Amino acid sequence: MKLSSLGLTELADLAVLAATEAGHMIAESRPVEVRHKANATSLASQVVTEIDRRSEDIIVGHLMPTLERFKLGLLTEERQDDRSRLTAEYFWCIDPLDGTLPFVEGRPGYAVSIALVDRNGTPHIGVVHDPVERVTQHAIRNVGAFRDGQRWPSESRIDGDVLSVFVDRSFLERNDRDSLMKALSQIAQDMGLSDVRLEVGSGAVMNACGVIYHSPACYFKPPTSTGGGSLWDFAATACLFRELGAVATDMFGEPLDLNRPDSTFMNHRGVLFATDEAIAARVRAIG
Repeated sequence: MKLSSLGLTELADLAVLAATEAGHMIAESRPVEVRHKANATSLASQVVTEIDRRSEDIIVGHLMPTLERFKLGLLTEERQDDRSRLTAEYFWCIDPLDGTLPFVEGRPGYAVSIALVDRNGTPHIGVVHDPVERVTQHAIRNVGAFRDGQRWPSESRIDGDVLSVFVDRSFLERNDRDSLMKALSQIAQDMGLSDVRLEVGSGAVMNACGVIYHSPACYFKPPTSTGGGSLWDFAATACLFRELGAVATDMFGEPLDLNRPDSTFMNHRGVLFATDEAIAARVRAIG
C-alpha cells in the first residue's frame, strides 16, 4: 500500500524515537567485546561490538509493530537479509551503529541511521542521530528536513574557503590516491578556493553529514570490484540530501540504487554526496 504523508510522518516520528533512544544508549556505553565479521571487505566494516546489537534490538523493538500494520519489509546490518525488501512496498533500512571503528577508538564519527525505502530504491524517510553531539536529523520526502524536531535552519551551513573532501580510510590505500588528490586540488583552484581539506576517519553516515555542514564539500566512493558500503550506509542521508537540495547520486549521476536485488553492497556504481551539482559534476569526471 502507498503511504500517505500522514503515515510517513507517523513512521518518521517513531524512527526518530528509536534512533534517539538507541543513540543515548550508545553515548553511555563503551564496547566490552569487539568482534570481526568474516565476510567484511575492510577494517571499518569488519568491526562489530555488543553495542551494535543492543542498538539494533532497541530500534527493531520500536519498529517491529509497523511491519505488520503497514506491511513493511526489514533490512538491518546485523541480521541476515530476508529479502522482504524485494516484495514489500516499503522497507526499513537500518544501521544501528555506523562507524563502529571510530566508536571503538573513542572518537567522533559514528551515528545511528534509519531509513524507509520503497521497493524501487527511493528513500522516503531518513533519520540520523549523532550520539556525540546528541543531535537528531531527519527528513521526509516532499515534506522537508528537520534537526531536533525543528525545520532545518539555513545558518547550519558553513561556507568556507577550502574544498572539504570527506573520505573513508580505504581512500588512503588507493593506488591512484595521489592523482585523485591532484584532480581535487584543481577543482578547488578552479573554484577560487585556497586548498583541499581531506577529512578521514568517520563512518559513511557522518561523512555525508559533514558535507551538509561544511560547504563547499563532497564525499565520494568510486566503483570497486567489492564492498563499497551497503544500502544502510547511504539510505537515510540520501533522503536528507534530497530535502536539503544537495546532491546524493551514484558516480554516474543516477539516483542511488538503494534496493539492488543481487547484493546489499554499493560498489557497482559508487556513491557521491556533494553540496551542489557543480562540485558533483567535477568529481564524477575524475572518479
